[in-house]
Amino acid sequence: MRAKDMLSKMVMPLKPSDSGSLAVSWMEDMGVTHLPVADKDHFYGLVKNTDIYSLQDLDENIGTQKLPFMRTYVYHDVHMYDVLRHAAAEDLSLVPVLDYHDHYMGSITTHELTKAMANFTSISQPGGIIVLEVSAQQYALSEIARIIESNDAKVLSATVTSAENSSLLEITLKISVMDLSSVIQTLNRYDYIVKASFTEESQYDSLLNERYESLMKFLDT
Repeated sequence: MRAKDMLSKMVMPLKPSDSGSLAVSWMEDMGVTHLPVADKDHFYGLVKNTDIYSLQDLDENIGTQKLPFMRTYVYHDVHMYDVLRHAAAEDLSLVPVLDYHDHYMGSITTHELTKAMANFTSISQPGGIIVLEVSAQQYALSEIARIIESNDAKVLSATVTSAENSSLLEITLKISVMDLSSVIQTLNRYDYIVKASFTEESQYDSLLNERYESLMKFLDT
């Protein structure tokens, strides 16, 4: 998913002729701490709420009060991960998006980014989560996927993280089934360390109840 596919419909850019009080009101309504300043498609930068609050006169135009504009943005065709990295590095509540002519196209809020991440990583799909701890030499996603698929399950998504000063990798897997017991047992047989596992209990309990009721109906016939 690209930056241009995640633009928020809620964020309206400020104009230099807008007042500080309007900026404060919009920030509070949108739940953000930054707002883009643009005139038509010209991008001036981001303003921070703390800089707005420090203005001597909130009723004056922000363009005449020498606010420090943050010249931070991403281009429209960068990947979602680059947007996430940029937002985290700059501690932004939203990320402006420009085209290659440096024209302002819109902004991505952290809310929009979170929703996109959930869809991209299959978080919204039903299933369970398994966290493995492996050495860098042991890690082979194709092998792990083969083991999981041998239990009639699929890997919906996988993320890899590593701690500082450690040669171990933490592999977080979203699995297409909610009963993870057989998958975990098979992984253990292949000497994989299952550090943690999580299931969507409410959906799994509902599934068990449905199967129990079906069994009772079958026995009553």
